[in-house]
Amino acid sequence: MATQAAIAQRPDLSPQGLAALTRALAERAEEYDRNPRFPEENFAILADEGLLGLTVDARLGGGGAGFVDALRVLSAVAQGEPSTALILFMTFAFHASPEKNGRWDRGLYERLAREAVAGRGLIGTFRVEPELGTPVRGGLPKTTARRTADGWVLNGEKIYSTGSTGLDWFAVWARTDDPTPRVGTFLVDPHSPGIEIVPEWDHLGMRATVSHKVVFIDTLIPADHAVDVREPLDWLPKPGEDQGAFLWNALAIATIYDGVARAARDWLAGYLNDRVPTNLGASLATLPRVQEKFGEIEALLHTNRVLIETAAASADAGQAPNGVQVNLIKHIANANAIRAVEIGLELTGNPGISRRNPLERHYRDVLCSRIHSPQADTVLISAGKAGLGLA
Repeated sequence: MATQAAIAQRPDLSPQGLAALTRALAERAEEYDRNPRFPEENFAILADEGLLGLTVDARLGGGGAGFVDALRVLSAVAQGEPSTALILFMTFAFHASPEKNGRWDRGLYERLAREAVAGRGLIGTFRVEPELGTPVRGGLPKTTARRTADGWVLNGEKIYSTGSTGLDWFAVWARTDDPTPRVGTFLVDPHSPGIEIVPEWDHLGMRATVSHKVVFIDTLIPADHAVDVREPLDWLPKPGEDQGAFLWNALAIATIYDGVARAARDWLAGYLNDRVPTNLGASLATLPRVQEKFGEIEALLHTNRVLIETAAASADAGQAPNGVQVNLIKHIANANAIRAVEIGLELTGNPGISRRNPLERHYRDVLCSRIHSPQADTVLISAGKAGLGLA
């Protein structure tokens, strides 16, 4: 928990401050990967730095940050330990957008906002289900909220529940039991009776996200915790409607995995400068072929930086890219990040895939960029239709 002194000070978003944050978070990255658990120590650091409330409105004591500053922080966190960044992104995105549609109970939202400012209040959105898959591809959730005299009773299960064991709040996507179901978000206290976390997350990378299955069995929810429940058609995007959550997803995912690739690049630069084969008599970094391939990495990451920073600045200025464009940025940035780390593996050979070196971990983490919705087929089909005038 953050100290009052830490809460009162503004976060240090200088390049030096963010670099120091990266180094501090990187200290446990290997430990979290080998023995996956919620990165509690890292979130204690973020709380002490006053960063959990970065996107909370300044009127509520938060930093009031937009895309540019929040993505700079996410990048620094991801370069240190990317699972921490993925969990943090959900809280950033939540506080950047909920008041815009006016559906939340004002007092309840302000409670969560002030918790974040105080270094608590981590919130995660649970949407994916075994039968449904990702809601991005359509369909109603099987998880059901039944109205009672005292509120709601929630039953169902969610998979890939990022941050499951360490969050302060669950935002659960569910349907009502009405004859014509409504769909939306139900706010759940993780300490409520009737919640079971099934520890099944055992993935290639991003292992400290602890994205386990969460099961709800007759879980009681106060009436005002049905925070945003609508007719299914009301959830479809409308022309001119604020798309903040949509932008946050695409730009944050791009930023996080670009951060992984930058951490890999930094390790690789040190390795290539330090490695002096006896038959060469100089470091690998002096070889023209190595310099050329490292230049390719620099080009890929420069492209990512320009794409992400330009989109973030435009969004902050009220001129956000449209859905097709921002998802193409996510797609391109993730592909560039993967390729950048792959080049590192080509240059290092066996040492690059040894578990004693972090490049192997960075490669496993960066490959996880492919699984985030919307996935490549959806992004490219949408872009193709738009380009052909069929959208």
